Amino acid sequence: MTTPQPDLARFSINHETVRQLSLPGLAEACARVGVTQVGLWREPVQQYGLAAAARLVRDAGLTVTSLCRGGFLTAPDPAARRRALDDNRAALDEAAALGTSTLVLVSGGLPAGSRDLAGARERVADALAALCDDARDRGVRLAIEPLHPMFASDRCVVSTLDQALDLAERFPAGQVGVVVDTYHLWWDDRAPEQIARAGRGDRIAAFQLADWVTPLPEGALLGRGQLGDGCVDLRGFRRLVDAAGYRGPVEVELFNSRLWERDGTEVLAETAERYRQHALEPAAPEGLSSM
Repeated sequence: MTTPQPDLARFSINHETVRQLSLPGLAEACARVGVTQVGLWREPVQQYGLAAAARLVRDAGLTVTSLCRGGFLTAPDPAARRRALDDNRAALDEAAALGTSTLVLVSGGLPAGSRDLAGARERVADALAALCDDARDRGVRLAIEPLHPMFASDRCVVSTLDQALDLAERFPAGQVGVVVDTYHLWWDDRAPEQIARAGRGDRIAAFQLADWVTPLPEGALLGRGQLGDGCVDLRGFRRLVDAAGYRGPVEVELFNSRLWERDGTEVLAETAERYRQHALEPAAPEGLSSM
């Protein structure tokens, strides 16, 4: 069993940050570092076996904070839409089996040849309507993740937190929420007011940290910087979500090939330390007590 570190009580490591580790390797590394929460991805879980993965995290004393990912709901073709809905229902089943209440959704980009952003977003809303009852029945919340606008054409037509909230607020808060991800939202001067809006509606389903470094080392997709290496006010975002009433996990999700080339346990320990340094409140100087 993992021995938790008090200052890591909310910290969660997303498996993609240390994707070089197998699922058993991830569990072992968490035990060494004192991490008790993990975000998982469907592909490694499916390869390992859903029942075996659920048993592994349970026996290791790990809490699964999210499952990535569902979504890709913008196709206009009826057969493609049915396949997408069926895949998302399977993802909901997987999330429930792993014991997480959060399925992260990446909405999908524009269909080939289309320039109709509004129409694509409306198809996302239609899909959410079709999936809401399934989510409710499984005790899993659909978490819409807005991605940086550079991904709007091919990956995610939901680019801002207010767009995500406009979709989520059509449905009960217990069934549809949003993801606050610093990598995708740091640039948006409306993000603070939208985080507050999300908090008022109890819509924050997940909070993820990653830094933005310039130039992006491997292009946009694999360019998430280690915490503290870039320009994002990570602590400021954590304060915003806390002020909005969010008390859930703080998940670090880094897509970075340079990190993947290193020892995974070393990267996990470094990431936990960077979380302490850049997301938590700074320690009071020695000899001084907080008032």
